[in-house]
Amino acid sequence: MQLLRSLLLLIVPGALFSVALYLYLKVTVPSAWIPLVEMFPYLAVVAGLFLGWRFNRTRVLWAIALLILVERALALTTPFAREYVLLVAPVLVPLNLALFSWWSERGLFTMHGLLRLVILLLQLGGVLWLYFTRAGEVMAWLGRPLIESSFLDQIPLSQLSLLFILISFLAMLFRFCKKIEAIESSFCWALAAVVAGFWWPQDFAFWGGVATFLLTIALIESSFKMAFNDELTGLPARRAMNEFLLKVGRRYTFAMVDVDHFKKVNDNHGHDVGDQVLRMVATCLRRVSGGGRAYRYGGEEFAVIFPNKDIDRALPHLEDLRETISRSSFVVRGRKRPKQKPADQKGKGSGKAGLQVTVSIGVATRDDKNTTPEQLIKSADQALYKAKKGGRNQVCTA
Repeated sequence: MQLLRSLLLLIVPGALFSVALYLYLKVTVPSAWIPLVEMFPYLAVVAGLFLGWRFNRTRVLWAIALLILVERALALTTPFAREYVLLVAPVLVPLNLALFSWWSERGLFTMHGLLRLVILLLQLGGVLWLYFTRAGEVMAWLGRPLIESSFLDQIPLSQLSLLFILISFLAMLFRFCKKIEAIESSFCWALAAVVAGFWWPQDFAFWGGVATFLLTIALIESSFKMAFNDELTGLPARRAMNEFLLKVGRRYTFAMVDVDHFKKVNDNHGHDVGDQVLRMVATCLRRVSGGGRAYRYGGEEFAVIFPNKDIDRALPHLEDLRETISRSSFVVRGRKRPKQKPADQKGKGSGKAGLQVTVSIGVATRDDKNTTPEQLIKSADQALYKAKKGGRNQVCTA
């Protein structure tokens, strides 16, 4: 399932880029559509800048600002300066996009944000200084072939820029593999759009708009995920649960799951261990049988919804879930534990403390008494209180 999700995150923006490439190469734009096509880059930039600012996605803001700078440089320069830009930009832009993809999100006006601005301004200053002092030497160096190849000679990009494009793409792809998110995938395909812009520099504004559009779509998707998914456990969050309850239908069972003695875990072992416990429980919940859908309700509480099942059909799956969690081995790792296990520790006692993790579960089903989600959740919560009062580590019904 995770592999399929990763492939979709990588394929979907690639498909959008492929559509743009096909339209550019094969489709003649009707005269009535030309104004819309010309407006597309500006609309994409305005939307990207606004959403990037609104959701504090500084990586997208820096990427769009860089694309605007290159587009303006190509549009306003003389033929000689344009040739200079087309040799310098295909080297620096991919490297900067790769750098942006690896940056963590920071505010624009924080120390990190100002430092990043300084880095970009130093590059711009260096490019301008070289242009006014030794542009010919720089252009000769950037345009020289690295290897003799008739095939590479036919490509309208220098071999040095192709090398840096490849390095940048591999860095972005590695970043995506480390942190499988839509925004990481979009940087890979935004680079592909930028390369297309350097390939056809007369239409760089269009391809810059495509790159911006891909980044903006990923920004919206990642913001949606933050709103509807719990970052700690990876489960859908309470908002997603509320949305699902509105469309689940008239027949379903709701279970409230609470980690037993969770406050003691935090007090005795620290919040880091508490987070590990929550992630372990979430892993078990994700595998619940019977078609149950698990959610992070809040704190140490989780919820499981069984669509089209009454309480009798849902109970066996909840008992299996409770037993699975109670049997799961959880080892408390010491705070001074080394990252790698020393070689001379083989065969010795680990000295690590085991922690027994159990859950209490309260269950209610939709019936004549519980007709609304609010009533059903309240009944499940009362059943959960009964389970805790009765000794914990058990399933109780409303």
